[in-house]
Amino acid sequence: MQPVRQPQHQRNPQLETLLQEISGLLGPAEQQVAARYRMPTHPVVLVMGLPRCGSTLTMQWLAASGRFAYPSNLLSRFYAAPYVGVRIQQLLTDPAFSFGNELHDLAASIDFASTLGKTRGALAPNEFWYFWRRFIPNIEPRRLTDEELAEVRSSEFAAELAALEAAFGKPLAMKGLILALNISFLDQLLDKVLFLHLRRHPFYNIQSLLESRERYYGDRAGWYSIKPPEYDWLVGEDPITQVVGQVVFTHQAMAADLAQIDAARQLAVSYEAFCADPAGVWDQLTGRLRAQGLDADWPYDGPDRFPDTNQVRLPAGDVQAILDAYRRFTGEQLAL
Repeated sequence: MQPVRQPQHQRNPQLETLLQEISGLLGPAEQQVAARYRMPTHPVVLVMGLPRCGSTLTMQWLAASGRFAYPSNLLSRFYAAPYVGVRIQQLLTDPAFSFGNELHDLAASIDFASTLGKTRGALAPNEFWYFWRRFIPNIEPRRLTDEELAEVRSSEFAAELAALEAAFGKPLAMKGLILALNISFLDQLLDKVLFLHLRRHPFYNIQSLLESRERYYGDRAGWYSIKPPEYDWLVGEDPITQVVGQVVFTHQAMAADLAQIDAARQLAVSYEAFCADPAGVWDQLTGRLRAQGLDADWPYDGPDRFPDTNQVRLPAGDVQAILDAYRRFTGEQLAL
């Protein structure tokens, strides 16, 4: 039986119908705009990592800097016409287009709160999955086969990213979780890219994913988010073994992909180091961007640190089961 989302995580059918109507109306105009573009001029920052690794916080941090274009909750409504959506967003929220403060209540600052990757606020970052799904054959994050990769509408995808970049006039940053198991494909697709690879202490990543299952479905039985190549046999295991395998095997697959990619086009950052010293991560990030030709001599003016939520919250039996499964899969003993 398919797991059922908790009511607060279920889709709004009225919204879905309206989005389809808007897409049908604006899609043809977007095609005309996108035809003028081919490839982003600046490096595209793609935030990669397991779910619950800190990627949402990282995107909020990038968005709050003001240095990057990014898909917002408002823009996500225009997934079939993102260039048009950017122009509408600017018209409604950008102070540069203000007149008599008529719409001042629509502009909002970006905070650092979220629920299972979902942010609140019109200008808060959005995962933009509906946009990605226009070009790729998968609905959920998993590895695409060579046959499926051949179906990806690569040139249209790159052109739409270029149109977004042009509309904002800034380098683009966004989550890439939906293709996190095909990083080498994205590397070949984009002329300039920076994979910001986030990793969290495995135990706390596992713990958070177990808690996410409970919040999303009401129990631990339903699979949540990315499916590693080993999914077909993992799905028959108990929930703790499933999630440990999800974390271990997804990380291994991503690491194997990243090992084939030029070091100048990637930056590995731990969640713990990011929380402790975001300014240091900023320096590394902007250095990588400058190495790809972007004029990113930007001083850091964000938070000095972020709260680290790595605390053991599970009962002792679950903790031991996680440690045992991790050692069984990796041969390593996790230290807490």
